[in-house]
Amino acid sequence: MTWKNVTTALAVIGGAFIIYVGLSYLFAPRTTASGFGLPSWPQQDGKAFLAVKGVRDIATGLVIFALLLTGHRKALGWAMLAITFVPAGDMVIVLSNDGSAGTAYGVHGFTAAAVAVTAGLLLRERPAPSSAPTTAGPAARKASRTADPALNR
Repeated sequence: MTWKNVTTALAVIGGAFIIYVGLSYLFAPRTTASGFGLPSWPQQDGKAFLAVKGVRDIATGLVIFALLLTGHRKALGWAMLAITFVPAGDMVIVLSNDGSAGTAYGVHGFTAAAVAVTAGLLLRERPAPSSAPTTAGPAARKASRTADPALNR
């Protein structure tokens, strides 16, 4: 298995998981919200705010898949590095609001680390050498004819 296969698998898992989380916030907001790590949720109808989080998570996953499917692996690495801010921010929010430290570190902190590692691996990738033959322009063809007497016949 190559590193490219590993990073592709990590990106697919990350994209699929965050889309799943987003859909969970849209279709079962109160149930899903209880696992976020904060000690309480607003008693009023907070479904709209939970839907915002769901849409944010789905959009994040779609960005990952769009860049992956179009082959923009370097851009995917930079996007995932930027996306690392989201779970890191969630961790800080949970900790600064007397939320569950276990959830803050175990869910949000772990997610931030996993996304950052995936981003780092993607950014370290080197482009594969092109297997397509290159077409030389007129100047290159002329130079090769003068350099190789066999071509001058």
